[in-house]
Amino acid sequence: MSFFNPILTGGLTLAASLAVSTIAFAASPAPAAPAPAAPAGSDRITNPVAEFAGIDKITGRIITFDVYIDETVQFGALQVTPRVCYSRPQNEQPKTDSFVEVDEITLDRKIRRIFTGWMFAESPGLNAVEHAVYDVWLKECKQKSDVPAPDAGKSGATKADGAKADASKPAATKPKPPVAPDAAQPDDAVEPATTDTN
Repeated sequence: MSFFNPILTGGLTLAASLAVSTIAFAASPAPAAPAPAAPAGSDRITNPVAEFAGIDKITGRIITFDVYIDETVQFGALQVTPRVCYSRPQNEQPKTDSFVEVDEITLDRKIRRIFTGWMFAESPGLNAVEHAVYDVWLKECKQKSDVPAPDAGKSGATKADGAKADASKPAATKPKPPVAPDAAQPDDAVEPATTDTN
């Protein structure tokens, strides 16, 4: 019986320690439940304007320019066309990305696609367009821009063309600049008198 006595005592000690740890675990406060994860893309904001930055490696100038979604803007020999631009609300971790297509106008006037993919504003070096002369990367997505929208630009161009046409109508009635009396005028500067023979 001396052989079973240490095993029995060891078993009782083990059982007692398990009981104490179970009671201590049950008495401890329950851990806070993790916050339910929001479905992916639920808080994503679709923006009408993508802001890009580009560098001309020859001059060293960095230029920031806005491009409306599905509009193509030329930067040097590159044509940049964003298809979508997503951002997050201000109270969340920023995740700004845009799906962009970039074409290059070659020296023989052909257009060659050099980039199609996602650009990330928080990691500009991840998918930036690297060209021999120009680099382009996404800076942010915006709701508004100082640049007029493509539709507004077309209506503005129509108004500008109309204004030019109106300005060209009274061209015959423009006053001539005054001529100094002592300045000699060439003979061909005199306009011939026109008569109506009808």
